[in-house]
Amino acid sequence: MINAPDHGNNVDNEPEGCGLSLNFNAPVALVGGGFVGDPAFELSKTHAKIFVGVDGGGDEILRRGADPVAVIGDLDSFSAAGRAAIPSENLIHVAEQDSTDFEKALSRLSAPLILAIGFTGARLDHELAAMHALVRFPQQPVVLIGAEDVVLHLPAQMTLDLPEGTRVSLFPMDGVTVGLQGLEWSFEALDLHPARKIGTSNRASGGAVHLRADRPGCLLLLPLDTLEAVIAALAAADFHSPPA
Repeated sequence: MINAPDHGNNVDNEPEGCGLSLNFNAPVALVGGGFVGDPAFELSKTHAKIFVGVDGGGDEILRRGADPVAVIGDLDSFSAAGRAAIPSENLIHVAEQDSTDFEKALSRLSAPLILAIGFTGARLDHELAAMHALVRFPQQPVVLIGAEDVVLHLPAQMTLDLPEGTRVSLFPMDGVTVGLQGLEWSFEALDLHPARKIGTSNRASGGAVHLRADRPGCLLLLPLDTLEAVIAALAAADFHSPPA
């Protein structure tokens, strides 16, 4: 067990991920092995002081002079030099291959905010898999940070304060009914479906934007400069109930 009281984290490490959990009471920067731009990394540092590597993302954290409190995944992409640089008890090896490393991390991580970088902007299949993971864990307050956009799973209800003209896009990964107020095209109830109707490039009217979804399954995409508003909105959002 690793304890770092100054960051308020508690990492329980058991073989092959059995019963494993990473519990934090402060925001976490979750770093993957994909493209990590300087702006995204620096932006994540302003909101999170705890770094967790996802497989090869551990090398990225070390390369940038930070210390990962843990590195999790099947660890096939984490370098030998990286392994030597951190205590072995901080390596969390999850051998199963039925989920991505990002899913392995999200299924075992608890924090009030998770800023995920290094999961977009490289291979498109990896990027789509990361977005799929957001839908698989709808109770997790996760924000994917890319070069130009942020992506999050739409909670049951949330309110954002957005400047007039801000691009607001909704992309359903399943059939879902959403309510939209405070946008140029607002709806009390709009049925979305990935094969039939999506909600690309709506615009904020300026001020409060109220969004709600009747079930999990919808992604919200916003410009990168809305991150502060997204973090504030997530702190007050109503999340979807856990699956029965």
